[in-house]
Amino acid sequence: MQPATSAIAYGKLTDPELAQRIASGDKDAFETLMHRHNQTLYRTARSILKDDAEAEDTVQEAWLLAYRAIGNFRGDAKLSTWLVRIVVNEAIGRARKRKRGAEVIQLSGDSPEDRETVEGNMDNALPEQPEGAARRAQTRRLLEAKIDELPDAFRTVFVLRALEELSVEEAAVALGIPEATVRSRFFRARGLLREALSKEIDLAYGDAFAFAGARCDRIVAGVLAKLGERGKP
Repeated sequence: MQPATSAIAYGKLTDPELAQRIASGDKDAFETLMHRHNQTLYRTARSILKDDAEAEDTVQEAWLLAYRAIGNFRGDAKLSTWLVRIVVNEAIGRARKRKRGAEVIQLSGDSPEDRETVEGNMDNALPEQPEGAARRAQTRRLLEAKIDELPDAFRTVFVLRALEELSVEEAAVALGIPEATVRSRFFRARGLLREALSKEIDLAYGDAFAFAGARCDRIVAGVLAKLGERGKP
Protein backbone atom coordinates (compact mmCIF):
# COMPACT_ATOMS: atom_id res chain seq x y z
CA MET A 1 0.00 0.00 0.00
CA GLN A 2 1.38 3.43 -0.96
CA PRO A 3 1.98 5.88 1.93
CA ALA A 4 -0.61 8.37 0.62
CA THR A 5 -3.21 5.63 0.27
CA SER A 6 -2.35 4.36 3.76
CA ALA A 7 -2.85 7.84 5.25
CA ILE A 8 -6.27 8.12 3.62
CA ALA A 9 -7.26 4.68 4.91
CA TYR A 10 -6.21 5.49 8.47
CA GLY A 11 -7.93 8.84 8.29
CA LYS A 12 -11.27 7.09 7.79
CA LEU A 13 -10.93 5.06 10.98
CA THR A 14 -12.80 6.17 14.10
CA ASP A 15 -10.94 6.97 17.32
CA PRO A 16 -11.88 3.65 18.97
CA GLU A 17 -10.70 1.77 15.88
CA LEU A 18 -7.41 3.65 15.96
CA ALA A 19 -7.09 2.90 19.68
CA GLN A 20 -7.43 -0.81 19.04
CA ARG A 21 -4.71 -0.71 16.40
CA ILE A 22 -2.43 1.38 18.63
CA ALA A 23 -2.87 -1.09 21.48
CA SER A 24 -1.53 -3.78 19.15
CA GLY A 25 1.53 -1.67 18.35
CA ASP A 26 0.42 0.09 15.15
CA LYS A 27 2.58 3.24 14.98
CA ASP A 28 0.83 4.54 11.85
CA ALA A 29 -2.49 4.54 13.68
CA PHE A 30 -0.83 6.40 16.55
CA GLU A 31 0.53 9.02 14.17
CA THR A 32 -2.95 9.51 12.70
CA LEU A 33 -4.45 9.93 16.17
CA MET A 34 -1.82 12.51 17.13
CA HIS A 35 -2.47 14.59 14.01
CA ARG A 36 -6.20 14.40 14.71
CA HIS A 37 -6.05 15.67 18.31
CA ASN A 38 -2.80 17.64 18.60
CA GLN A 39 -4.48 21.04 18.35
CA THR A 40 -6.99 20.27 21.07
CA LEU A 41 -4.33 18.94 23.42
CA TYR A 42 -1.94 21.82 22.72
CA ARG A 43 -4.61 24.43 23.33
CA THR A 44 -5.58 22.69 26.56
CA ALA A 45 -2.00 22.56 27.85
CA ARG A 46 -1.37 26.13 26.72
CA SER A 47 -4.43 27.34 28.60
CA ILE A 48 -2.99 25.98 31.84
CA LEU A 49 0.70 26.77 31.41
CA LYS A 50 0.54 29.96 29.30
CA ASP A 51 3.84 29.00 27.69
CA ASP A 52 4.20 27.72 24.12
CA ALA A 53 7.30 25.59 24.64
CA GLU A 54 6.07 24.03 27.89
CA ALA A 55 2.72 23.31 26.30
CA GLU A 56 4.43 21.44 23.45
CA ASP A 57 6.54 19.42 25.89
CA THR A 58 3.45 18.64 27.92
CA VAL A 59 1.55 17.38 24.89
CA GLN A 60 4.47 15.14 23.95
CA GLU A 61 4.60 13.66 27.45
CA ALA A 62 0.83 13.23 27.45
CA TRP A 63 0.99 11.33 24.17
CA LEU A 64 3.65 9.02 25.57
CA LEU A 65 1.46 8.34 28.59
CA ALA A 66 -1.54 7.74 26.35
CA TYR A 67 0.41 5.36 24.14
CA ARG A 68 1.46 3.25 27.11
CA ALA A 69 -2.03 3.23 28.64
CA ILE A 70 -4.26 3.04 25.59
CA GLY A 71 -4.66 -0.70 26.00
CA ASN A 72 -6.59 0.09 29.20
CA PHE A 73 -8.98 2.47 27.45
CA ARG A 74 -12.46 0.96 27.81
CA GLY A 75 -14.54 3.55 25.99
CA ASP A 76 -16.44 4.80 29.05
CA ALA A 77 -15.89 8.33 27.65
CA LYS A 78 -14.87 9.61 24.23
CA LEU A 79 -11.21 8.97 23.44
CA SER A 80 -10.70 12.70 22.88
CA THR A 81 -12.02 13.40 26.39
CA TRP A 82 -9.70 10.74 27.82
CA LEU A 83 -6.75 12.37 26.04
CA VAL A 84 -7.68 15.84 27.29
CA ARG A 85 -7.83 14.51 30.81
CA ILE A 86 -4.30 13.11 30.48
CA VAL A 87 -2.89 16.39 29.19
CA VAL A 88 -4.72 18.37 31.91
CA ASN A 89 -3.16 16.20 34.63
CA GLU A 90 0.28 16.49 33.05
CA ALA A 91 -0.02 20.28 32.65
CA ILE A 92 -1.20 20.77 36.23
CA GLY A 93 1.71 18.65 37.45
CA ARG A 94 4.12 20.87 35.58
CA ALA A 95 2.44 23.99 36.92
CA ARG A 96 2.87 22.71 40.48
CA LYS A 97 6.56 22.05 39.94
CA ARG A 98 7.01 25.49 38.40
CA LYS A 99 5.14 27.26 41.22
CA ARG A 100 6.35 25.43 44.30
CA GLY A 101 4.62 26.82 47.34
CA ALA A 102 2.48 29.15 45.24
CA GLU A 103 -1.21 28.87 44.54
CA VAL A 104 -1.72 26.73 41.46
CA ILE A 105 -4.59 26.03 39.16
CA GLN A 106 -7.69 24.61 40.82
CA LEU A 107 -9.92 22.94 38.28
CA SER A 108 -12.15 21.17 40.78
CA GLY A 109 -14.58 22.75 43.19
CA ASP A 110 -16.07 26.22 43.11
CA SER A 111 -13.91 29.31 43.00
CA PRO A 112 -15.04 32.55 44.68
CA GLU A 113 -15.77 33.99 41.24
CA ASP A 114 -18.02 31.12 40.18
CA ARG A 115 -21.75 31.67 40.04
CA GLU A 116 -24.53 29.72 38.36
CA THR A 117 -25.62 31.37 35.13
CA VAL A 118 -27.15 30.55 31.79
CA GLU A 119 -24.64 30.43 28.97
CA GLY A 120 -25.42 32.02 25.61
CA ASN A 121 -24.46 31.04 22.12
CA MET A 122 -21.08 32.03 20.74
CA ASP A 123 -21.22 34.26 17.70
CA ASN A 124 -20.24 32.54 14.49
CA ALA A 125 -16.90 33.64 13.13
CA LEU A 126 -16.96 35.53 9.88
CA PRO A 127 -15.26 33.83 6.92
CA GLU A 128 -11.72 35.07 6.41
CA GLN A 129 -11.19 37.52 3.58
CA PRO A 130 -7.76 37.64 1.88
CA GLU A 131 -7.45 41.40 2.31
CA GLY A 132 -8.24 41.05 6.03
CA ALA A 133 -5.49 38.52 6.85
CA ALA A 134 -3.22 41.05 8.58
CA ARG A 135 -6.12 42.51 10.53
CA ARG A 136 -7.24 39.05 11.60
CA ALA A 137 -3.70 38.20 12.73
CA GLN A 138 -3.57 41.34 14.87
CA THR A 139 -6.99 40.57 16.33
CA ARG A 140 -5.94 36.98 17.04
CA ARG A 141 -2.85 38.15 18.94
CA LEU A 142 -4.98 40.52 21.02
CA LEU A 143 -7.51 37.76 21.73
CA GLU A 144 -4.79 35.29 22.73
CA ALA A 145 -3.28 37.87 25.09
CA LYS A 146 -6.64 38.51 26.75
CA ILE A 147 -7.38 34.78 27.06
CA ASP A 148 -4.02 34.41 28.83
CA GLU A 149 -5.16 37.04 31.34
CA LEU A 150 -8.28 35.08 32.34
CA PRO A 151 -8.22 33.44 35.80
CA ASP A 152 -6.72 29.96 35.63
CA ALA A 153 -9.91 28.01 36.29
CA PHE A 154 -11.89 30.03 33.75
CA ARG A 155 -9.22 29.98 31.04
CA THR A 156 -9.12 26.21 30.50
CA VAL A 157 -12.91 25.92 30.49
CA PHE A 158 -13.10 28.72 27.92
CA VAL A 159 -10.52 27.11 25.65
CA LEU A 160 -12.26 23.74 25.71
CA ARG A 161 -15.75 25.17 25.20
CA ALA A 162 -15.16 28.11 22.85
CA LEU A 163 -12.04 27.13 20.90
CA GLU A 164 -12.37 23.34 20.85
CA GLU A 165 -16.19 23.32 21.00
CA LEU A 166 -16.43 20.54 23.56
CA SER A 167 -19.89 20.08 24.97
CA VAL A 168 -20.60 20.99 28.59
CA GLU A 169 -20.66 17.29 29.46
CA GLU A 170 -17.37 16.56 27.68
CA ALA A 171 -15.60 19.49 29.34
CA ALA A 172 -16.92 18.45 32.74
CA VAL A 173 -15.63 14.89 32.30
CA ALA A 174 -12.27 16.07 30.96
CA LEU A 175 -11.69 18.49 33.83
CA GLY A 176 -13.36 16.46 36.57
CA ILE A 177 -15.76 19.24 37.60
CA PRO A 178 -19.59 19.48 37.68
CA GLU A 179 -21.43 20.55 34.53
CA ALA A 180 -22.92 23.50 36.42
CA THR A 181 -19.40 24.71 37.18
CA VAL A 182 -18.44 24.45 33.51
CA ARG A 183 -21.46 26.56 32.57
CA SER A 184 -20.82 29.25 35.16
CA ARG A 185 -17.09 29.48 34.47
CA PHE A 186 -17.62 29.65 30.72
CA PHE A 187 -20.17 32.43 31.15
CA ARG A 188 -17.86 34.37 33.47
CA ALA A 189 -14.88 33.85 31.15
CA ARG A 190 -16.79 35.25 28.19
CA GLY A 191 -17.92 38.21 30.25
CA LEU A 192 -14.38 38.97 31.43
CA LEU A 193 -13.06 38.57 27.89
CA ARG A 194 -15.66 40.92 26.45
CA GLU A 195 -14.90 43.47 29.16
CA ALA A 196 -11.16 43.29 28.49
CA LEU A 197 -11.61 43.63 24.74
CA SER A 198 -14.07 46.48 25.26
CA LYS A 199 -11.43 48.38 27.25
CA GLU A 200 -8.93 47.90 24.44
CA ILE A 201 -11.46 49.26 21.97
CA ASP A 202 -12.22 52.25 24.21
CA LEU A 203 -8.51 53.09 24.39
CA ALA A 204 -8.27 52.82 20.61
CA TYR A 205 -11.10 55.28 19.95
CA GLY A 206 -8.75 58.25 20.17
CA ASP A 207 -6.44 56.73 17.57
CA ALA A 208 -9.15 55.80 15.06
CA PHE A 209 -8.80 57.57 11.69
CA ALA A 210 -5.77 59.42 13.05
CA PHE A 211 -5.48 62.85 11.48
CA ALA A 212 -2.19 64.21 12.78
CA GLY A 213 0.99 63.94 10.78
CA ALA A 214 1.37 63.67 7.03
CA ARG A 215 -2.36 63.67 6.27
CA CYS A 216 -2.94 66.87 8.24
CA ASP A 217 0.08 68.58 6.66
CA ARG A 218 -1.01 67.52 3.19
CA ILE A 219 -4.50 68.98 3.59
CA VAL A 220 -3.17 72.24 5.04
CA ALA A 221 -0.69 72.58 2.18
CA GLY A 222 -3.41 71.88 -0.37
CA VAL A 223 -5.74 74.51 1.09
CA LEU A 224 -2.99 77.13 1.25
CA ALA A 225 -2.02 76.36 -2.29
CA LYS A 226 -5.59 76.81 -3.49
CA LEU A 227 -5.90 80.06 -1.54
CA GLY A 228 -2.75 81.28 -3.19
CA GLU A 229 -4.11 80.43 -6.60
CA ARG A 230 -7.39 82.24 -5.90
CA GLY A 231 -5.51 85.31 -4.74
CA LYS A 232 -3.81 85.67 -8.13
CA PRO A 233 -5.28 88.19 -10.61
